[in-house]
Amino acid sequence: MASNNSGSNRSEVPQAREALDRFKMEVASEIGVPLKQGYNGDLTSAQNGSVGGEMVKRMIKRQEESMSGQSGSY
Repeated sequence: MASNNSGSNRSEVPQAREALDRFKMEVASEIGVPLKQGYNGDLTSAQNGSVGGEMVKRMIKRQEESMSGQSGSY
């Protein structure tokens, strides 16, 4: 039976963790969220959510481009 990892902060591909962290910091910087390494409890849920939402948006766009044979970048 599959386990439910809802709410976990675990990567499916552990080797990708560093790249995802860099991507997160890059997105935060580009959209003006003052994200820093370590504790970010001083940020609002809207600020944190905007970073995650933008990351997902860009990953979906890149996958769609990949599936359609187009090349693009974040």
